[in-house]
Amino acid sequence: MLTVRYDRLGVRPGDRVLDLGAGGGRHAFEAMRRGAEVTALDADAAEVKDVAALMAALLDDDKVVRDSGGSGAAVVGNALDLPFEKGSFDRVIAAEVLEHIPDDRAAIRELVRVLRPGGTIAVTVPRWWPELLTWAISDEYHSNPGGHIRIYRRSVLESRLRDAGAQPTDSHHAHALHSPYWWLKALVGVRDDDNPLVRAYHRLLVWDITSATPFTRVPEAVLNPVLGKSVVIYARKPE
Repeated sequence: MLTVRYDRLGVRPGDRVLDLGAGGGRHAFEAMRRGAEVTALDADAAEVKDVAALMAALLDDDKVVRDSGGSGAAVVGNALDLPFEKGSFDRVIAAEVLEHIPDDRAAIRELVRVLRPGGTIAVTVPRWWPELLTWAISDEYHSNPGGHIRIYRRSVLESRLRDAGAQPTDSHHAHALHSPYWWLKALVGVRDDDNPLVRAYHRLLVWDITSATPFTRVPEAVLNPVLGKSVVIYARKPE
């Protein structure tokens, strides 16, 4: 399930791509399939270990990756002090990570620092009003270690990108079907995965992800401008 649209980010074969806060590696793997040289960075050593293993498996078993020439490496790192030289990457992805970082301005400066002049960056965060509603329903959703510590308006995030030296160029919303799921989770208890309604909705989301069926993709595309859970901003570092 991708949040970033690679055609808008401009990923091409041979590009050096940084996936910050890679988590399970979904964006990193897709970039590899497109022929990119990918670095997946996360602060969680267990996540990095799993991503590295999956990258190795893709290189061995995925014909699309082998034919594209894509490659990948996974490293443990800190968003506030990235272990890379200035201008190391052609594309940077930071998907659903800045809302967890206390000093997000410093993290954005680091992301722009390691982006080459003329390179592009995609940043995704929870959209303002769906996130605000979830916070209003449940304190448990955000008041836990590693949880969301702020709610962004798009204009604020765009301003912080400009302050760091990147010029926003495009934006869109994503994952409309996920907003009601998290409202439901907030209502019944964020940790209550056994609730029948939560389980049924989760099966719908898994079906959507695995089947890519128009029965879910078409309604989501129509609803994204209104209900999209995430906002995605694309920006370019001037030459």
